[in-house]
Amino acid sequence: MAEAVLDRLTASNLFDLRGVVAVVTGGGTGIGLMMSTTLVANGATVYIIGPKQEDLDRVANVYNDTAQKTNRPGRMYGIQGDIRRKSEALRLAEEVGKREKHITVLFNNAGVLSGSFQRPAAGATPEQFRAAFFDAVPEEAFDNNMQTNAIGPYWLTFAFLPLLAKWKESPGGSRFAPQIVNTSSMNGWTKDPATSGFSFPYMFSKSAIGHATSTLAHELLPLGIRVNGIAPGFFVSEMTAPGTADITGQSHLPPGRHIAFEIPASQPPPAPGAQHQRGGTNKDMGTLVLFLVANWFVDGETVLIDGGTLLRHPSSY
Repeated sequence: MAEAVLDRLTASNLFDLRGVVAVVTGGGTGIGLMMSTTLVANGATVYIIGPKQEDLDRVANVYNDTAQKTNRPGRMYGIQGDIRRKSEALRLAEEVGKREKHITVLFNNAGVLSGSFQRPAAGATPEQFRAAFFDAVPEEAFDNNMQTNAIGPYWLTFAFLPLLAKWKESPGGSRFAPQIVNTSSMNGWTKDPATSGFSFPYMFSKSAIGHATSTLAHELLPLGIRVNGIAPGFFVSEMTAPGTADITGQSHLPPGRHIAFEIPASQPPPAPGAQHQRGGTNKDMGTLVLFLVANWFVDGETVLIDGGTLLRHPSSY
């Protein structure tokens, strides 16, 4: 009996994702790629959604070739789409539905950050505040941030519900509960815009999706579909370090890059000759993704993964 218990609780059994089907928006870059590669590494079939099919195919081919050479069962497939649009949400669900009878988890992860301001110096006048916070921020920044980071996930959540519900009837449906995971941000709770790239449009949108996570979880209780969230702090990505991604889509923080806020949590010492990692890593994000997929007993929660940043900066988390 004890041997069976110990065997069942090994990481290889707890996180064996063979048979799992996941959809990850923004899954070809940044935090989304950290999610999708973790899922593939543990046996899942993953559909990554992004704006350019060519970019998605390039990333998927790299990891599929490696998975095949190393006899790993997980696979990754790209589908181009604009996740901001209601019509696109239906099309994407239909496209995945042509290939799969069900899905296990939808990661509403795609995000943008724009509309940043430059904080006025000490003693600035009201006119200077207006110039920084009003004149310098275009209207379309609010539209794009809200549509991508908060409204698009709403459309996708309901478009994919039938496929999520069908997971419960699948042969593997008893292993993992169907789930939606929304990527919010520590900046949905921060009171210091320095942690958000000085963007109120971004902060507003992440606050919205953070609140929507618990509300949607409440509303979907009758269907038995959980809704949880991830609130990342600083991770190196195309958003935080534009133009630094390599062929796999992995980004690297340029040497000497200054972060405008403190991240208290220490990271392991780097390998010999490697740059010390500042911010979260794909291992940090991957372990959280595995926990959320495998755990049945968490619903309506958003997990903060920020290296302790909000312990130093004022927040309402």
